[in-house]
Amino acid sequence: MFGLGFIGLAIYAYTIYDVVVSKFANETDKLIWLLIVVLVPFLGTVLWFVIGRGKRL
Repeated sequence: MFGLGFIGLAIYAYTIYDVVVSKFANETDKLIWLLIVVLVPFLGTVLWFVIGRGKRL
């Protein structure tokens, strides 16, 4: 059970890192994605990998 929590935490941390280092057309998009991922962790992570990664430059 501990392993699943660790994997989830690692994916969440990687998502935050990926949003921060990604280049966007403007900084507002980056801030919005960061807020989504931080405030709604599970859904934000899923949305980032499904929608957000395609929106970056």
